Amino acid sequence: MTEEPELPTYSPRMPPERIERIRRWHERAYRGDSEREEQRVTYFGRSIVVPPDVQPLTPVSELLGGAVLDEVRAGDRVLDMGTGSGVNAVLAAAKAETVLAVDINPKALEAARDNARRNGVADRIEVRHSDVFSHVEGRFDLIVFDPPFRWFRPRTLFETAITDENYEAMTRFFAGVRDHLTEDGRMLVFFGTSGDLDYLTFLSEKAGFDRTVVAERSLTKDGWQVDYVTFRMTPRR
Repeated sequence: MTEEPELPTYSPRMPPERIERIRRWHERAYRGDSEREEQRVTYFGRSIVVPPDVQPLTPVSELLGGAVLDEVRAGDRVLDMGTGSGVNAVLAAAKAETVLAVDINPKALEAARDNARRNGVADRIEVRHSDVFSHVEGRFDLIVFDPPFRWFRPRTLFETAITDENYEAMTRFFAGVRDHLTEDGRMLVFFGTSGDLDYLTFLSEKAGFDRTVVAERSLTKDGWQVDYVTFRMTPRR
C-alpha cells in the first residue's frame, strides 16, 4: 500500500503588520456580509446572476475571465475548480468540448447550473460537488483555479469562497493537480497580495510548475498597494 505524501504545513510568509492589515480587511468585509444582495451583470457578453451566498464578480475578476477566453482552445476538456457562480465555466464553454465545474458550496452549484442554462451552454458544462479533487476523475487540457485568498477558518457559507483554513484546500490542489492534467495540459490561477501570494508560488514551485503572468493589476487600499495576478502554469519537464 502506497503512503500518501506528507503535505506542507502552512505558516504565513509575510510580516506581522501585513497579516494584521489583512485580518482587519477581512473583519470589515465580514461585518458587511448581511448587506450583500443578488448581483446581476453582463460580463464579457454573458448574462451572469450571483446569489448572496456566492462570491460576486469584482473589478479584478476580468483578469481571470479574459485569460480564460484567450486560453481555451477548441476541443479542450476544461476543469473549473471552485467554480462559484460558474462564470469561468460559461466563458470556457464558448470553445471547449466539455467543462467540469466543481465547488463545495451548494448555492454556488445551483448558480453555476442556472448561469449555464441562461447562456445556452448547459449541454457542455457538468456541475458537480467536489472538495478539491474528491469527485474529479480523469485528465484535463486546462484547469482554471480561483482559490480563496485568505487562510482563516470560514464562519459562513459565503466565506468558503474567500477563506481556506491554513490553505488546506490549496495545498491539496497543488499536491494532486499533475495527476489531472493531460501531457500538454496547462492551468490558469488567479491570486493577489491580499492573500499569501508567496505561499502560492511556493506550492507551485514544489509541484514543479513554471509560471507566466498573463494579466495583472495593482490597486490601492487604505494606502497599501494590492497586486492581483493571473498566472499561466505549465508542468516543468
